Amino acid sequence: MPGDVADDPSDTGVTAPAASEVAIGDAVTPFSRTVTQEQIRAYADASGDHNPIHLDPDFARYVGLPGTIAHGLLEMGILAEAIAAWAGGNANLLSLSCRFSKPLLPGDTIICTGTVVSVDDSGVATLAVGASSDRGDRVLTNGRATVRLSR
Repeated sequence: MPGDVADDPSDTGVTAPAASEVAIGDAVTPFSRTVTQEQIRAYADASGDHNPIHLDPDFARYVGLPGTIAHGLLEMGILAEAIAAWAGGNANLLSLSCRFSKPLLPGDTIICTGTVVSVDDSGVATLAVGASSDRGDRVLTNGRATVRLSR
């Protein structure tokens, strides 16, 4: 299964990996999702962020963008879903941070990845995480996540 792209990480039924089985350099199973304008609109409604760069293609082009763009926190939410699935569920994702570096456009596929950089004695792993678009742009960079592993 390493290297496979998960379609729905929330439906894996996976428990947290055992701390004794996780090593520095282990990779998170890549996860991808195509983001649509409908998802962006729904996120705008749910978050209350109706900035026209997300909703109005003419306005977005007027301010120098190629068209509407996904909310950074929508992208980060997809990354959180991928990391939580690898960690055995949302409750095991302890922290997540990243930099929003390039825009994700409607129709782009975001590909989320991660690598274990440390595991401490309490069973908490730190991962370097990020995401790219299928156009090759690194959309989320300098990411770090901490996850609770089973003992």
